[in-house]
Amino acid sequence: MKLIFANRNYSSWSMRAWLVLRHFEIPFREELTPLSGERWKENIQARSPTAKVPVLIDGDLAIPETIAIIEYLADLYPRKSIWPHDRKLRARARAASAEMHSGFQALRKAAPMNLRASYPGRVPLDVVADDLRRLEALWGELLDRSGGPYLFGDFCAADAMFAPVATRIRTYALPASDTATTFVEAIYALPAFQEWLAEAIKEPWIVEEDEIDNMQGRIGAGEGA
Repeated sequence: MKLIFANRNYSSWSMRAWLVLRHFEIPFREELTPLSGERWKENIQARSPTAKVPVLIDGDLAIPETIAIIEYLADLYPRKSIWPHDRKLRARARAASAEMHSGFQALRKAAPMNLRASYPGRVPLDVVADDLRRLEALWGELLDRSGGPYLFGDFCAADAMFAPVATRIRTYALPASDTATTFVEAIYALPAFQEWLAEAIKEPWIVEEDEIDNMQGRIGAGEGA
């Protein structure tokens, strides 16, 4: 089994799938395809049916979508607690993950994941206020119910889905309650995350398109991000 992923510093979707594989000690090989350099787009297109990463390769099967990768791993390793074992909690975890997958667009556009950076005050709070309120409500409800340190007690796929948001809160010093801050700290304390972060810091690449200066410039010019 092999996971094809992009720059650890920037690729939030890559990190989600990788964390599940590493935390649950699922054997896999790695193939990093940088998001820059000569023919980088062609390199990804040659490896991914959708020309996006991450992609999980298992024999002749290629799975190019993060949640699909997670579900495949959960089916393949049913004894591992990739999702909570309790049926109702599992439904809650999947609902939260689906909300992360399709929602929080303002936060994701205004505060791109950048693990090496520290940009306090760079994100206009009025732009992300609604997303931060929803994040506080969702995390607060789940953590109050589970008792922490993760959304459903022990680390599961839902935590992997929200891990990149935790990094955004720290990178941009976004306002967060004590409950949310404790969850962010729990993500950073996870051994699998620490391993990913250490490798991200060592990466030599700077992807200008994914740096906040360029993203804010595109948004200001009406191009979106």
